[in-house]
This record gives sequence, C-alpha cells and structure tokens, in this order.
Amino acid sequence: MKQKIPQIKPQDILLLLKLVSMDDSSWKQQPVAKDLGMSQAEVSESVARSKYAGLLDPAGKTPMKWSLFDFLRYGIRYVFPQKPGPLAWGVPTSHAASPLSEHIASQEAYVWPHSNGSVRGQSILPLYPSVPAAALKDHALYELLALVDGIRVGRARERELSIQALRLKFGLDE
Repeated sequence: MKQKIPQIKPQDILLLLKLVSMDDSSWKQQPVAKDLGMSQAEVSESVARSKYAGLLDPAGKTPMKWSLFDFLRYGIRYVFPQKPGPLAWGVPTSHAASPLSEHIASQEAYVWPHSNGSVRGQSILPLYPSVPAAALKDHALYELLALVDGIRVGRARERELSIQALRLKFGLDE
C-alpha cells in the first residue's frame, strides 16, 4: 500500500501568513477559517501539512518564521508560479499594493480579479480563491500576500524589495 505524503497547498501559505499577521499563538481554528473563507476542516488539514513540513511548531500554533521565510524567498515562485494575465478589475497586488507601491512607480498594475476591485490591471490568480476577500478584511495579511506576489511575479528588483520587506514584517534579523 502506498503511503500518502502531505504536500503543501496554496491555502497553507494563506493560513501561515494569517498566523504571522495575527502574532497570537492562542488562535482558534473556527474564527481563522471564517476570516480566510475556508472551512474548519481545511484549516485543520492545513495545520497538519504545515506541521509535517516544519512550517508550524509541533503544537500547530506558531509559524516557524525562518522556515516560512526561506520557503517564500527561495521556493514560492517555483512551487506556485504565476504569470500576469488579461486586464481585469480587481484588488491591487505585488508592486501595485503597499508596501511595494511606496518604492516602485509603475504604469502597469497587477490585480487579483474581484468584483469589488477598484483598479484595472493585469490579472494575477491569487494563491487561493478567497485571498482577495480575506485581504480586504485584514490589512496586515493583505500586505504579506502582496509581498508574496512580489516574489511570485515580480522582476529582480520587486523580488528583492519583497524579500527585504517580508524579513522586516516577520521580525527576522540577519
């Protein structure tokens, strides 16, 4: 019989970034699931996969920030690649969103397509379908997700600025 090895999924990154933004190890699955537009079962399965991968502590409550940072820095654009798509109305991401938009001036915007979007730009599929709605409810999470997209779709400068900003937001020192 083949043994199933847990594989990281995009919603795991969403959950881990939410936990980093919350910075509270006493979090409960049900409210977090609601905030992220996921089921409680999805959160529970995500916790199990993240613990297995070493991205959450053994108790499943605290993100292993250095491990997550290394994964985002070196792996996210290869594991969950994304190329800009057609023009759409949506929620700005990558260099079109804060904090990258404060350092990069560009005529082109990247957006997560969304019915409440205020910006027209090239569409970027979010890591998980509920990302735009979750980001609009939580500014700290929004910034983290936009920085991750800066790594996923950005050029060298955007990637490097995203990595530096993530290091600061994660509270990591070199």
